[in-house]
Amino acid sequence: MKFAAVASACLLLASSSAVQAQDAGSVPALGEITVSTPAGPTPLFDVAGSVDRVEGVDMRDSRLGVNLSESLSGVPGLQIQNRQNYAQDLQISIRGFGARSTFGVRGVRLYVDGIPATLPDGQGQTSNIDIGSVDHVEVLRGPFSALYGNSSGGVVQTFTETGEGAPKLGFSLAAASFGTTRTGLKASGSSGAVDYLLSAGRFETDGYRDHSAADRSIVNGKMGFTLDDGSRLTLIANSVHLNAQDPLGLTAEQYALNRRSAAVATQFDTRKSVDQTQAGLTYERRLDADNTLRMLVYGGERKTSQYQAIPPSAQLSPTSAGGVIGLARDFGGADLRWISRMQLADRPFELVAGLEYNKLREHRTGYENFLGPAARPLLLGVQGRLRRNETNEVYNLDPYVQGTWRFADQWTLEAGVRRNTVDFDSQDHYIVGANRDDSGSARYVETLPVASLRYQATRDLALYTSVGRGFETPTLNELSYRPDGLGGLNFALQPAVNDSVEVGAKARLAGGLLTAALFKTRTSDEIVTATNVGGRATFQNAGRTTRDGFELAWQHESEDHWRTQLAYTWLDARYSDTFCSTLPCTAAGIVPGGNRIPGIAPQALFASFGWVPPQGWRAGTELRALASIEANDRNTVSAPGYAVVALFAGYLMQWQRWDLNAFARIDNLFDRKYIGSVIVNEGNARYFEPAPGRNWTIGMSAAYRF
Repeated sequence: MKFAAVASACLLLASSSAVQAQDAGSVPALGEITVSTPAGPTPLFDVAGSVDRVEGVDMRDSRLGVNLSESLSGVPGLQIQNRQNYAQDLQISIRGFGARSTFGVRGVRLYVDGIPATLPDGQGQTSNIDIGSVDHVEVLRGPFSALYGNSSGGVVQTFTETGEGAPKLGFSLAAASFGTTRTGLKASGSSGAVDYLLSAGRFETDGYRDHSAADRSIVNGKMGFTLDDGSRLTLIANSVHLNAQDPLGLTAEQYALNRRSAAVATQFDTRKSVDQTQAGLTYERRLDADNTLRMLVYGGERKTSQYQAIPPSAQLSPTSAGGVIGLARDFGGADLRWISRMQLADRPFELVAGLEYNKLREHRTGYENFLGPAARPLLLGVQGRLRRNETNEVYNLDPYVQGTWRFADQWTLEAGVRRNTVDFDSQDHYIVGANRDDSGSARYVETLPVASLRYQATRDLALYTSVGRGFETPTLNELSYRPDGLGGLNFALQPAVNDSVEVGAKARLAGGLLTAALFKTRTSDEIVTATNVGGRATFQNAGRTTRDGFELAWQHESEDHWRTQLAYTWLDARYSDTFCSTLPCTAAGIVPGGNRIPGIAPQALFASFGWVPPQGWRAGTELRALASIEANDRNTVSAPGYAVVALFAGYLMQWQRWDLNAFARIDNLFDRKYIGSVIVNEGNARYFEPAPGRNWTIGMSAAYRF
């Protein structure tokens, strides 16, 4: 794919927009953008690192409003793919971290209103994010993400809207290709010292592929109380129920014959159900003009049942855990943080110190996925005999401190450190015959220092450099199975440790914001897939890896509401050391140093241009392009690169106390046939997850302010 030509065209588009703004004598149309930091809200321009903010109104505008992948493609360094498989969640990676994940989110920390959506072992999920009530999303990349602890190759934080003003009641609905519908109801407002928001949504789809239907119900609530002493108390609650069929991946031959097929999935009726409820309480108190105390406590439970496509013959081994997974998880934690503003050598100095604790208790069971003899089963895709029963616990206890010193008018020094301790313990309750007691424990400890230096060259130009060390432990799912096929957790798997450096610049230019970053990451003991067969993956350490990259982003909105956005990423992610991808090792399993890390696109481009006035007609177009992605460590199979175009149009109107909005959208306008995501190192060569061809979405919303 001609990335250079496409990038050049988009740069010319951005430049022409900037020139138009200058010719019109416009002032900066982009307002001051703030992002959250441990010290509190900070102007994005003042942050010595790569961070982007995406507004909730933009995430809902002219979109279905179900997946983060619809609206976060414009963030450089973030690769987010809709698998067209709601049983396996979105595929999210930041600067190559998290790319190996075959389901869920790893290597990237997720938060919803400050509550971790990533468990202490590093496993996360996005199913409980309600786009209908999102205020904004922030995406942090680079060395400073390490201050968030384990598995923080990057950080994605979602924040719910805060109710304000007279009561407001809203309703929204959308319909799309493949029998897809979404409905939403939202109420918000404030009265005196109390503000509130309650949002509920229902999503259903028949799915683009065979055996890919899904439904999800979600409720999200937030209530705030401003106390007499100026303190603030915020209660957050969230509940989600999900049922999803799992179409699995396709081989190259299956993809060529029928890209929408799912024969194996249909045979085993592969599927997943999730029920999760959680709540959190945040207390913020200003002790005096210079000191603030913040405390967060939260808890929840998540129940998961998953039916896999593991052949009955593979379950004959006495150490097999079967083909049905049952998980009952209780989780919770607390974060206590003190923020102080003081003077150091007569210059402003901010200090943040805190202690974070998170705990997960998991009851994991495994069952056969058939009834009758394994050689000739009577039924497939049903819960059979118990084959696994264990209790797993994980906790982390992390003290952290971060200081920011403006030691000169144009210079800022920032440094921090986090002491990360992650403790695993497993108690085996299924000890039958040759299936021995597989109980065990492990503890991983790492000190994570970070530092940055920022130079404000002019009012509209800032330069910075930052360095840091990150840490990624295996997740419980990665520890759950051993590559040698024996029972018990894979405690031979070691955490990966990475060292990163970044140099960047931010410039206010012609009424827009231009950001650029150059980075380099070196990782030791990289965690990679060892085997991945029938929905069950095992993992191993593969020595050293490198990730070198460049990010460029441009945002501009003119006074007459023409909006331009550009995001480009170049990422060279490779194995430094040779390792073996099979056990026992064979010549065919040798992965030579220099191979590309699978699941990572070396180049990505997003560009959009549109007319978006606050009222009346609006329209625009978007381009998403991704280079080819390797599907396995040996780099013998890859998904070709692609570029797809979308068009949207809508109408907004404010009439008395009503806010009305209607839109229509076409994605993949030119009906491009492409592979949307890959399942890394899939053992049956079912690597490919196809994306839909041309598809449409229409929707409307109405809100009334009482």
